Amino acid sequence: MPRLALTSITVTAPDPRALAGFYSRLLGFPVTESAGPAPGEPPEAGWAQVRTGGGPTLNFEYERHWHAPVWPAEPDAPHATQHLDIHVDDLGAAVEHALAQGARLADHQPQDDVRVLFDPVGHPFCLFL
Repeated sequence: MPRLALTSITVTAPDPRALAGFYSRLLGFPVTESAGPAPGEPPEAGWAQVRTGGGPTLNFEYERHWHAPVWPAEPDAPHATQHLDIHVDDLGAAVEHALAQGARLADHQPQDDVRVLFDPVGHPFCLFL
């Protein structure tokens, strides 16, 4: 079998550079690449990258027709096709930190040792012990 290596996870957003800033502040890693819109695209278009310290990078790309997913899933609503799981050592402090960066706590919390939140554009992500 050929060697395969996961190098990045790409997340779409209506303003990818702003969302990269959120994840940079949340995770404490820098935005390492960023580019503005291509000719003819709106000012919020472009892309950005957060290097997460040895693992795959988080890349953020512009999506013109962005619709935030509904979580938990509902019939006929946009579904989350993926989410980020982020390990923490103090769940309460991590939730407070995420909220201070602009995250929103989900109403439905299915597990005691996990908190589901939404980033500023509505992607769900989990903080877990």
